[in-house]
Amino acid sequence: MIVLRRPEDAELARWLAAQHDSPLTYDPSALADGRVPPGWDHDHHRACLGRGDATFARARAALERWAQFELGWVRAFPRDTPIARGACVAVLVRVAGVTFVNAARIVRVVDEPGARFGFAYGTLARHAECGEESFTIERDPADDSVWYDVRARSRPRRLWIRLGRPWVRRLQRRFAVDSLAAMQRAALP
Repeated sequence: MIVLRRPEDAELARWLAAQHDSPLTYDPSALADGRVPPGWDHDHHRACLGRGDATFARARAALERWAQFELGWVRAFPRDTPIARGACVAVLVRVAGVTFVNAARIVRVVDEPGARFGFAYGTLARHAECGEESFTIERDPADDSVWYDVRARSRPRRLWIRLGRPWVRRLQRRFAVDSLAAMQRAALP
């Protein structure tokens, strides 16, 4: 959905409910084991959030409340979407006076208490891109450091995305950098 004004929550809720049974826009087996099919982009961004149990707990809580999307120009709806396989979320991106609303479904969750936590979502029919994006907190046992990773494997799905590819790739990089900064802030004591 592309709109000039930010949709009301009730409108977003109806739109997202209509996407719930929508199929993924890609074959998940094509991305299994970290594979990247020819013609797809692979992005990986990583930041250290700090060290120790408290940092890991704050980072986990931040992921659970979708803090990595609290960027001003990007947000997740609803913000209380549970981190659970099958849960659907709308990602709102506001640029150049236009709001782009994309639908995604959580396809994987990893929960290794105190060591690793995160999830991946896959694109649904009402998404401009095709692929998966993951958000993971990981603790390095060697030095007790806590890391946040954003990984995306994607390709354009819509003609206007293909035509605006250089601009879209800049937005994707901007999202990753801003997401890392949001998680660094969220992990602070």
